[in-house]
Amino acid sequence: MKKAGFIGLGIMGKPMAANLRKNGVELAAFTRSGVPDELTQAGVLACGSPAEVAEKADVIFIMVPDTPDVERVLFGENGVAGKLRQGQIVVDMSSISPIATRDFAARVRAKGAEYLDAPVSGGEVGAKAASLTIMVGGPQATFDAVKPFFDMMGKNVSLIGEVGAGQICKVANQVIVAATIEAVGEALLLASKAGVDAEKVRKALMGGFASSRILEVHGERMTKRTFDPGFRIELHQKDLNLALSTAQALGVSLPNTATCQALFNACAAHGGNAWDHSGMVRALEYLADHEIGQQRK
Repeated sequence: MKKAGFIGLGIMGKPMAANLRKNGVELAAFTRSGVPDELTQAGVLACGSPAEVAEKADVIFIMVPDTPDVERVLFGENGVAGKLRQGQIVVDMSSISPIATRDFAARVRAKGAEYLDAPVSGGEVGAKAASLTIMVGGPQATFDAVKPFFDMMGKNVSLIGEVGAGQICKVANQVIVAATIEAVGEALLLASKAGVDAEKVRKALMGGFASSRILEVHGERMTKRTFDPGFRIELHQKDLNLALSTAQALGVSLPNTATCQALFNACAAHGGNAWDHSGMVRALEYLADHEIGQQRK
């Protein structure tokens, strides 16, 4: 099996890297805060820069927050690009701009390496359980070469199209997730304000057509008031910015996405940047002057 590298060991990257190592992958890693002891104790090689990871790996995975972070990892000082060689594969699993992704891929290919964009869905729970949905853009042959690694991190792995298609798919995913969180929040808030136990409503709806993973997981977060991430609101804001800017460029109207972004903005204004994105319901609660679970006024 090819040697792998992993850059970015945050909420998502750390368990993803751990799953590669658990499956016997020889792994080199870098993160700005230092590779965690639990990974080095498991046999992961800690590196001092992205360039060092590139020197030691055939397939280089990147999992960082935003477009400028990916650019810095690839092309900044001591970046991956300075050490790329023929036959290597760069796999960006971050959620970033589809337009920038295509530019990054062209610059990497100019070095003789291949490039896949492979953003994920499933959050921290999916990363730990190796059950992520992985949406990939790039050539079929490159996808086939990396597929065994993807299977160690996810359960639903799909090649969507050429480079950038994975990012477009992820943007679409985030539009659906945001709108569904908003709908679940409205429904449970309505029930609670009417004096009905919102948790019992949630459980009842899980047996019907309204059932969803978001109702199951994030609905429970809303009723139990557990808003530790998870997936931070500030990251979902970033993804919806990508959706809205892409839509503007294409002349597409996304009115519900814009509403969800406004609700996230309201949460951020109340100090909620780092809340789990299910915390969107708090903006709805503020508008209703009612918190899910409290006694009706």
